[in-house]
Amino acid sequence: MSELRADTITASNGTSPVTLTKQSAAKAWVSFTGTGTISISNSTGISSLLDNGTGDYTTNISSAMSSASYAIQTTARDLSGGTNLVLADPNSSRTFTASASNVWTAYAGASSKTLYDAIQIEKTIHGDLA
Repeated sequence: MSELRADTITASNGTSPVTLTKQSAAKAWVSFTGTGTISISNSTGISSLLDNGTGDYTTNISSAMSSASYAIQTTARDLSGGTNLVLADPNSSRTFTASASNVWTAYAGASSKTLYDAIQIEKTIHGDLA
């Protein structure tokens, strides 16, 4: 593995320094089946997945984030009936740490917001690693 270190990078025409910006990319992501025996279809940076009961899943991150203050985007699909799903964010009674977070799935529009096992769930995690 090689490493590049520089104090100044100059534009290709040699006239001025190039402004460098910090780039952000997802630190972890997962696509998994949420019905029956749950299983990860594909992932990066996720060490394991837990089924906590109907519509309640925990993803464990391989390399911990710098804190529990990171951004999560989650989507879910119900391919059998085409019903839209709503995703409930984790709250203080659920797992949300530098190395793990929950996702809940429930039918959109249902007054009770009863949790439901989604057929396919995708989750992306953005933030700074520890």
